[in-house]
Amino acid sequence: MEKEDLTIANIVLPEGLEDFFEVTKVSKGEKDICIYLSEHNVKPEEFNKDKLTSKGFFEEIKIQDFPIRGKGVFLLIKRRRWLNEATGETVFRNWEHVAKGTRLTKEFAAFLKAFARY
Repeated sequence: MEKEDLTIANIVLPEGLEDFFEVTKVSKGEKDICIYLSEHNVKPEEFNKDKLTSKGFFEEIKIQDFPIRGKGVFLLIKRRRWLNEATGETVFRNWEHVAKGTRLTKEFAAFLKAFARY
């Protein structure tokens, strides 16, 4: 993937998204543009005191975004999960908590609202 594609993807994505996700790939087809995002390996704030071990990602989800130049735009998102060593439970970032606990742009808040449906 060309670096310019990743830079352009970051420009069109909601402001603040890069705080939580990395654009890993952009693919351009005849009818659509797919932007692939992976959650950073930064444990959720509510688990700061716990020992967490990264256990990879949940299955990728696909969210439709606003079209660009007549092409459909899809965000393919890989959410990270961790193992809480003390409890043995799998934990992940609570996106409703992120939305309530931070100052967000309207665009990023709308993204989180759509994201929370999954």
